[in-house]
Amino acid sequence: MALPGGTAAGLAVYVGAALAEIAGCFAFWAWLRLGRSGWWVVPGMASLAAFAFLLTLIDSPAAGRAYAAYGGIYIVAAIGWLWAVESVRPDRWDVAGGAICLIGAGLILLAPRPA
Repeated sequence: MALPGGTAAGLAVYVGAALAEIAGCFAFWAWLRLGRSGWWVVPGMASLAAFAFLLTLIDSPAAGRAYAAYGGIYIVAAIGWLWAVESVRPDRWDVAGGAICLIGAGLILLAPRPA
């Protein structure tokens, strides 16, 4: 079941992958930087595995292109995480940078390419 990245379902997969990756990385951050229990790593590893699995659902002849488009979506999701989970309101530079990244991801996802 491969989903085109530029569809609503494909974008949902990218967003799910971004949240899974951020949550998995945050579990390690919480353990090593915030002094949480090492048990945080267990769901973190599961989350990172889910992230990797979700990206395989994107229909792309080249993994690198799927990952490149994902990068822009990841950056915007990380800014959302900053605000929603860490209670740090993004500033105008965060918002501008995220917008630029989304434009780049859109170019990669939606560019006309020969079949």
